[in-house]
Amino acid sequence: MTQAFEISGVPSEGGVLIVVDHASCHVPDDIDLAISPEYRDDHIAYDPGIAPIARRMSEKSGYLAILSTASRLIVDLNRYPDEDAVIVASSDGVEIPGNHLSAEQKQARLGRFYHPYHDRVGELIADLKPALVASLHSFSPTLRSNPGLERPWDMGIMYNDHDIAPRLALQFLEEEGGLTVGDQQPYSGKDLNATMNRQCEAIGQPYIGVEVRQDLIRDETGQARFADILLRTCDKIRTALA
Repeated sequence: MTQAFEISGVPSEGGVLIVVDHASCHVPDDIDLAISPEYRDDHIAYDPGIAPIARRMSEKSGYLAILSTASRLIVDLNRYPDEDAVIVASSDGVEIPGNHLSAEQKQARLGRFYHPYHDRVGELIADLKPALVASLHSFSPTLRSNPGLERPWDMGIMYNDHDIAPRLALQFLEEEGGLTVGDQQPYSGKDLNATMNRQCEAIGQPYIGVEVRQDLIRDETGQARFADILLRTCDKIRTALA
């Protein structure tokens, strides 16, 4: 584990690399975001439930996970480094006063958390040549800033231009039965896909982006269920792509 990432599982060539941009809500002691403590464990800080799923999956041979170790309020790893949203000033109606940084402070934070994480993701892809990269996220079924918004999906599959693996994922998840699966929901990979765009799309690496609804994976039972679903789905995709 480093300030920027942790690795779970045993590396192996041609397997599945799991990438978790928003795994942790940890805020280092030397950074003051100047927000109420209740928001440090809120969905604006990380993707609840998704890190345990990634770790469970990485227990299976051929699966390796890289997970962020700092809150997305420190730096949002699923953004481009020159975007304003890479260090957010507000999120879902919550102001983040500690993120009003100078240009020099912003670059220092990116150098501490953002660049080491993305450098390691790139190295793992180059070294292991995975059959598939699975980018895992979770989403909140409700938002403070838009309480009338309905998000009924159990899972969403995100992608941009490279859609072969995502189309397979949608097919196999539909075959699971009992799931409400959204194609490019609740976010579109055409608009929000920075990590996979730069790490996978740019080199033709097969990948899927996955969103799981947070209220379904708050406990171990839900986490085990969706880890198993994703393992079956990824294994089927690997076989289909071979």
